[in-house]
Amino acid sequence: MSRLRQAFPGAAKFYAGGITLYPQEELYKEMSFISYYFHWSMDEVMKLDHMSRRKWCSEISEINKSINPSKKQKEKSIFDMKPNR
Repeated sequence: MSRLRQAFPGAAKFYAGGITLYPQEELYKEMSFISYYFHWSMDEVMKLDHMSRRKWCSEISEINKSINPSKKQKEKSIFDMKPNR
């Protein structure tokens, strides 16, 4: 495994021996999540790089948790960021 791939372990699932695109389904989930909550246009969201989109999704999830605390505090948003190991 290359040093670059080792440095970004989460990227391994999107990289299978060659350069591949970010999964379209994930891209649409992130875009719709940000657009829905922040009312940003498609162009605005598409200008964000992958890590910025993920960070905004994570921040929006945190805002929602603080505004709407649920009884099930252990439930996670699909956009909660996993710490790098």
